[in-house]
Amino acid sequence: MSATILDEIERAVVGKRPVLRLILTGLLANGHVLIEDVPGVAKTLIARSMATVTGLGFSRIQFTPDLIPSDLTGSLAPGPNGQLSFAPGPLFSNLVLGDEINRSPSKTQAAALEAMEERQVTVDGVSHPLPHPFFLLATQNPIETEGTYPLPEAQLDRFLLRVSVGYPQPDEERELLRRRVERGQEQPDLATVSSPEAIAALQQAVEAVTAGADVVDYIVSIVEATRASESLEVGASPRGGLALLRAARASAALAGRSFATPNDVKSLAVPVLAHRLVLRTEAWVRGVRETDVIEQCLATVPTPATLNQSDVEAAARNGAAAAGSGATTNEAATAG
Repeated sequence: MSATILDEIERAVVGKRPVLRLILTGLLANGHVLIEDVPGVAKTLIARSMATVTGLGFSRIQFTPDLIPSDLTGSLAPGPNGQLSFAPGPLFSNLVLGDEINRSPSKTQAAALEAMEERQVTVDGVSHPLPHPFFLLATQNPIETEGTYPLPEAQLDRFLLRVSVGYPQPDEERELLRRRVERGQEQPDLATVSSPEAIAALQQAVEAVTAGADVVDYIVSIVEATRASESLEVGASPRGGLALLRAARASAALAGRSFATPNDVKSLAVPVLAHRLVLRTEAWVRGVRETDVIEQCLATVPTPATLNQSDVEAAARNGAAAAGSGATTNEAATAG
């Protein structure tokens, strides 16, 4: 299913499968994704294509300085009989594109915080649950600072992943232009290959993915290494460690595995943890980036050996056999 989704999206988005896979990982992990990149690299196209292909309901919110919280959540409005009733806002959709989220003031940004964390919005003291699944895919422009309001650390921490699309390679850009000439219309017609129910089932399947002690210990070691870094004012929080575990399990599910590996953790450490860190001023002046700190931590923390599928199955069989043997011994001892 996941490969089919990615294949179909790639009919519109050329040469960005690793980025698409990260975004799909965030969706299956029941998290949210922040795309930080320059204009014109298909951020909005990715969101629309993801919604079309997965069959998720889609809404787009253009964040602007004059946007107010009720523009996101909805508000009470008079009905035909004169009584006030709740009119849902654009947050009430499966996949919500928050375009240029850093262009609205903090009060408006905070309106999305409850939706991201609690999957509900509260209006006039009444809580309204959001549709399931609910996925916020937000974008922001890293090069313009005039008229922007940087996301506070508390809200950045709610994004499971931060990704960058980047420019295409020359051959990918040639393919992009060739396809545009051939199809004779601005956007390709994409097929819907999934449904909200299927995505919800995939999210539930991620919960069945196991993570052994080696994976857990590796996550803890990486998180501890960020807290010990001299370049950071604030290292990764416990929420960061939990996010890395969620993403690693979703990545394993996308790969068709029932278990996460240290390599899943290693490949996701930068997009999951980098945006949660706060650099010291002197490190920022030296040009150190959060991604540099994560990469340094990955270089210093030993990566556990990754078991292959047969090793994992053998270990599971041996563990089950040992558990059964222990139960028989205990029963015999009790009977004696």
